[in-house]
Amino acid sequence: MREHVLKSAGTNNSVTGSSAPKQSAARHPKAADHRCTPVFEASLSAFHVYQNVECGLAANTIQAYRRDLRRFGDFLRRRSIDTWTAIKPQIVQGHLIELTDAGYCESTIARHVVAIRMWLKWLHETKQIPGDLTTLLEAPKCWKRLPRTLNLDRTVELVTSPDLDQPLGPRDRAMLELFYACGLRVSELCGLRLGDVNLGVGYVRCMGKGRRERVVPIGRMARDAVEAYLEHLRPKLLQRALENGRVETPLTEKLRAALPLFLSRNGGAIERTAVWRIVRRQARLCGIMGKASPHTLRHSFATHLLEGGADLRVVQELLGHVSVNTTEIYTHVQTHRLRELHARCHPHGKERKPEIDAEIPARKK
Repeated sequence: MREHVLKSAGTNNSVTGSSAPKQSAARHPKAADHRCTPVFEASLSAFHVYQNVECGLAANTIQAYRRDLRRFGDFLRRRSIDTWTAIKPQIVQGHLIELTDAGYCESTIARHVVAIRMWLKWLHETKQIPGDLTTLLEAPKCWKRLPRTLNLDRTVELVTSPDLDQPLGPRDRAMLELFYACGLRVSELCGLRLGDVNLGVGYVRCMGKGRRERVVPIGRMARDAVEAYLEHLRPKLLQRALENGRVETPLTEKLRAALPLFLSRNGGAIERTAVWRIVRRQARLCGIMGKASPHTLRHSFATHLLEGGADLRVVQELLGHVSVNTTEIYTHVQTHRLRELHARCHPHGKERKPEIDAEIPARKK
């Protein structure tokens, strides 16, 4: 489907939900494969400062937008466009058609549109282009998918699955417990410092998207797991960091509090990819089918809170969502579960079971 973005010409060419979402391309070219003009590269450097300083975007978001804009810059170079006034909505539409033909899914194309809109808006605000082209662009409408969650028994099985007798078992157990107890994103967990956790009071302070800080309480099970990690394993990992020269000496209390909470085998800060591998490995050992990830535990955290009667606004604050609309997706999960329970348990509910069975695949397409 080629029609993605224009509101112009009196037509709405955005993607509706009339067909199943397209799968991602087997191989997406790396940013290094895209060649941009020197003028575009200079513009990206100045735009990077704007994103970092004025917008306060997360480093991973800035990096993703930079990759997307470099691909757009390569598209402009191939069409000999190096003046921003020559960029028209039809040019952007041609770029999005190229992405569609390359096999990118709607969510990825939507991110490209967001990156281009932000860059064009910045060009307009800095008076590098006369008009604001962002009013003529809209992102393709993506399919809303229900978040993958685990029931309570499977969640407990997953977070308690690391073998504490293994060398890194206490650390892995503490990470999984924190994921589920606090609903953290993987970037938030990797960014935790020792001083961000107060086990005496029972809270963790994390930095979310857009550098928004929030404080989340820690449950007893997670607190015990983190205490065991801090007492028995982390001092050994910190000693390796000192031996490898990864930590400055002398190790003052201020420096100690600024060190990462979770350390790798060699004493360095644990990376996102390593955390993903740990979660998937433990899920595989538990026999959990599908692509389990750290976000699966975050989804389960929110869903179980709502099922337990928590207020939606409270869950929004705990997750660090700016808008309650983002949190509302978990109410759909809860409603879907209630309908299934009604169909299975109510004497007349079985009459509606075929209707529900027909609806479930439609939601998952």
